Amino acid sequence: MKTVSENKAFGGVQGVYTHGSEACGCDMTFGLYLPPQATLHPVPVLWYLSGLTCTHENAMTKAGAQGFAAEAGLALVFPDTSPRGDDVADDDAYDLGKGAGFYVNATQDPWAPHYRMWDYIAEELPKLVERNFPIEPELQAITGHSMGGHGALTLVMADPGRFSSVSAFAPIANPSQSEWGQKQLSAYLGEDRDDWARHDATRQMEAAGFDGPVLIDQGGDDQFLDLLKPEALAQAMTARRQDGVFRMQKGYDHSYFFVSTFMPDHIAFHADALGL
Repeated sequence: MKTVSENKAFGGVQGVYTHGSEACGCDMTFGLYLPPQATLHPVPVLWYLSGLTCTHENAMTKAGAQGFAAEAGLALVFPDTSPRGDDVADDDAYDLGKGAGFYVNATQDPWAPHYRMWDYIAEELPKLVERNFPIEPELQAITGHSMGGHGALTLVMADPGRFSSVSAFAPIANPSQSEWGQKQLSAYLGEDRDDWARHDATRQMEAAGFDGPVLIDQGGDDQFLDLLKPEALAQAMTARRQDGVFRMQKGYDHSYFFVSTFMPDHIAFHADALGL
């Protein structure tokens, strides 16, 4: 692992690091914020998964999370959204290939050799972070925006007991029924829709639910509402009697202005679930 940069922020340190990824078969970059409390003892961690076209940098610089994380004593991890490099397959469209890994393990060519973002986020990067930073591995939560909200929700429901809480900003809630999902899941996983089920938050909510609290914020003026399909997830949460809150925020769109507005609520939500 190599240090790209480290900057003091709110009494803690915002770092950027690179490492060779066995899962993705390329070098990967991630951001990690350590609050000032990390100089005294290991701290809980909140994972933030970003959306389409993003790198590790978007949320790190635009979400406004570090100050609230410092107050709570919470570390933040900002992974990249896909493998990178000259040898990594790509597509001319913004919503497939680099920047659009969809947090799955691809099984189809040409994506299969590098697009193993599920293994990267679920296994490889957490182990790397725990080895190199003062992180409390038993105290983890996760959030994400858009494609990242899809990733966060599907990860927690596939791995019961690992995360204390999950939240999402405008998640792609029902990808198997949306053009933001059908295109990518068929490209990465093939045409068998049974293979898509674990990567559809609505289907996972219907089948299993989550063993902790859920917070979803959705902008009422989101320009991508028809692609996100929030009503499907809201109905599934209600049918399951899921411990959670789904909020439609009038007038807000899909941007980081929306994310940063409600970030304090999400940090507080996860801090409470983590016992901070």
